[in-house]
Amino acid sequence: MRDDPREVPDPAPTPRPDDDVAPGPVPLDWRSRATVAGGAAIIRALSATWRFRQLNYEPVGAFRARRGVAIYAFWHAQMLPFLALHRDTHAAVLVSAHRDGERIAQAAARFGYRAIRGSTSRGAAGALRGLVRGLEDGWEVVVTPDGPRGPAEQFAPGTLVAAQQAGVPVVLMAAAAHRAWRLGSWDRFMIPQPWTRITVAYSEPLPVTWESPREAAAAATEFQSRLVALNAQARDDVAHAR
Repeated sequence: MRDDPREVPDPAPTPRPDDDVAPGPVPLDWRSRATVAGGAAIIRALSATWRFRQLNYEPVGAFRARRGVAIYAFWHAQMLPFLALHRDTHAAVLVSAHRDGERIAQAAARFGYRAIRGSTSRGAAGALRGLVRGLEDGWEVVVTPDGPRGPAEQFAPGTLVAAQQAGVPVVLMAAAAHRAWRLGSWDRFMIPQPWTRITVAYSEPLPVTWESPREAAAAATEFQSRLVALNAQARDDVAHAR
């Protein structure tokens, strides 16, 4: 499934000459490529030790078994558990059009994900069209509604605008680890420790009922509350799981 809804424009973006085309890959030097390769290998080895418990996955699994297409949304800090748990599926991630985004795109590719590139400042409308086109072509799309640079745990409306335009539901996801390291980044990026328990909680596929992008964007506060509650459920479960 899965990265980046802040890369999706607001309901009525101001047209730019370069907005029609989403940007392509950003070249990385050999050090960055080596870092990506090494980091992906470490993540793969580390994730092999994680013990996952999934809450309310049954309706999501049934939806996917019918080859249903949806947008899957979770907070940016929780990227690693989802990258590992849902690897090698027919999924695409939305990543920002800069070098950090390209590193994420190349790392995600090593777990079987396709990249859709975009930016809030350049190529935003093109990124939205790429996102919608991927959904219409049958790709599951993963986004982080507070990425790529925050504010942390603030649900930007681009995810819902894309869902409305593509006519697909949204599945919210939350992950909590019993033991994890936290980076000093804007989102306090989570790295679950070896052999730890991780609870992953899912919402049901939430249908899109809005008739316009503006109505979709107005629902961002509701979806933020839903995702906050789902995270609380995941944290409570992992704290009491044995």
